[in-house]
Amino acid sequence: MKTAIISDTHGLLRPEALTCLQGCDLIIHAGDIGCPEILTQLTSIAPTHAVRGNNDLNLPWAANLPDYLTFEINSWQTLLTHDIADVPADLDSKIKLVITGHSHKPCIQWHGDCLYLNPGSAGRRRFKLPVTLALLDVSADTLTPQLVHLLDSPA
Repeated sequence: MKTAIISDTHGLLRPEALTCLQGCDLIIHAGDIGCPEILTQLTSIAPTHAVRGNNDLNLPWAANLPDYLTFEINSWQTLLTHDIADVPADLDSKIKLVITGHSHKPCIQWHGDCLYLNPGSAGRRRFKLPVTLALLDVSADTLTPQLVHLLDSPA
């Protein structure tokens, strides 16, 4: 199952990101979406899970978005929240995939048998951080993440 993970679009869904999302079975947005049209575009490509980020708070269109979600991807228990600071310290041992955004810093890290994935920011560049998203190949027994750089070089 090909899954795209995107975050921190802040109202900008780049053509390069749209190209990467084509053919995905599922899209996950880890918050700071920026405008409802982004979710409309994403759901026109594939089923989409999304949480609101700190910049989506107090926006009427985002009021019904959750702060965190738990769901399964191909039998992998997944926790999705915008800020890693909101991941419980006593994380349920059934959770094997934690997806966050917020920092704009991409990170793919295993903590024991749990994958922590931050796809970085796919929207406007922040400082000199890369503009990225992640693709995740999900099979019954493996998670294979890949970071995708959307722009060739830093600003």
